Amino acid sequence: METTRKHRVPEMEGFQARWYAKNRGTEAQLAQYRRQAAEVTAGLADGAEILEVAPGPGFFAVELAKRGYRVTGLDISHTMVEIARENGAGLDVDFRQGDITHAPFDAGSFDFVICQAAFKNFRQPVTALNEMHRVLRPGGFAVIHDLNHEATGADIDREVAGMNVGVVAGFTVRQTLGWLRRRAFTREQFETLAAESAFGGCSVTADGVGLEVRLTR
Repeated sequence: METTRKHRVPEMEGFQARWYAKNRGTEAQLAQYRRQAAEVTAGLADGAEILEVAPGPGFFAVELAKRGYRVTGLDISHTMVEIARENGAGLDVDFRQGDITHAPFDAGSFDFVICQAAFKNFRQPVTALNEMHRVLRPGGFAVIHDLNHEATGADIDREVAGMNVGVVAGFTVRQTLGWLRRRAFTREQFETLAAESAFGGCSVTADGVGLEVRLTR
């Protein structure tokens, strides 16, 4: 039986969600989303269907949709869904409120699943992985980007410096990342979770403050 993690981070709603969205919507951040969208979809067929788990304000999903993919975002926060729908107006992107541990999609609905900066918050990480596996088509794959529990203070400083959010906001973001890092998974923990899931395994790459986890259906 899967061990349920303590739910120590409440869903972001209202003012907190809008503050987060504002700090994630800087020009430097948007440029980073564009680069990441190109990188993670390299080799993905035109018109592929993508699910982003916990898209937050939807900036990354929007960049994916701009590249011609059919994108669905699933977020547990009602406010984030509202913000994401505003940001994705006019594009082929559908934002829905819901929980990845009970994903409201048929099996084999997507070619690619992406989850960024949210996996550490899931109370039932193996169940979340199993649902990602279920909604993928055979041959599909999932990518998880999240904080590395073993990231250093210097890694965090470099990450914040690249956000160009200003001194005051930068201090807040730095403190927040340091706090969230304590809850994040290590490479070894991700490998254990993936082995326990329907995926049966994964590949993990460390990159500065974060980890990239790749899983294949």
